[in-house]
Order: sequence, then structure tokens, then C-alpha cells
Amino acid sequence: MYHFLDWFFVLFHAIITLFNLLGWVWKKTRIANLVLLVLTGLSWTVLGIWYGIGYCPLTDWHWQVLHKLGQNNLPNSYIKYLIDRLTGCNANAGITDTLVTIAFVFAIIMSIFLNVLDYRKRRKIKSAN
Repeated sequence: MYHFLDWFFVLFHAIITLFNLLGWVWKKTRIANLVLLVLTGLSWTVLGIWYGIGYCPLTDWHWQVLHKLGQNNLPNSYIKYLIDRLTGCNANAGITDTLVTIAFVFAIIMSIFLNVLDYRKRRKIKSAN
């Protein structure tokens, strides 16, 4: 069961990460993307007050599964873990954290910008009718 949960978290967390990074691209997913980005940011910061900056419940749950499977000395960054696991490399934690922060900030800026544009278009169309 733990092996199934391990792969579930790898796939699910990777999909969530990709959606955070790219969900703003498609008009139909922009609102959901913005919501997920805000929740991610709140997890990293607000929950981070109690659990450590960058805290993610998905990472926490996956780490619990991996501990049950006998894996220890897991990195602080889930993205570093994912890169290491999928490529066999040993990614630099500092560089990985910096790139994750840059990508997150870029994604949230794009999501906010495009959601505001979409909102203005909807409001303009509605007022024209």
C-alpha cells in the first residue's frame, strides 16, 4: 500500500506543481490556477509560521509514506526531491529553491494579470449588453 501511495504522491504532486506553473496559460483554468497558487502561497507562508517556511501538507504526507518505506534524510524541498528521483541527479538545493521561488512569482504574476484582464473583458461585455 505504501508503494502505491508513494507513486500517487509523486504523480499528484507533480501534476499540482505543473498546474501551478502553467495553469494560467489556458483561459478556462485561470481562476482555478489563481486559487491554487494563493493556497500554495498561504501554505508556504502562513502554515510556514508553525511548520517552517515553505511548508506543504502534500510533502509532509509523502514524507510520512517514505519514512514508512525506510527512506530518511529527505531534502527540505519537494522539487529537489522530485528532480533527484526522476533524473538520478543530486540537484543543488539552493539553486532549486531560487528557481522555484522565481517560477512561483512569475506564475502568480501572470495568473493575476490574465485573470484581471479576463475579468475586465467580462465586465465590459456585460455592460455593453
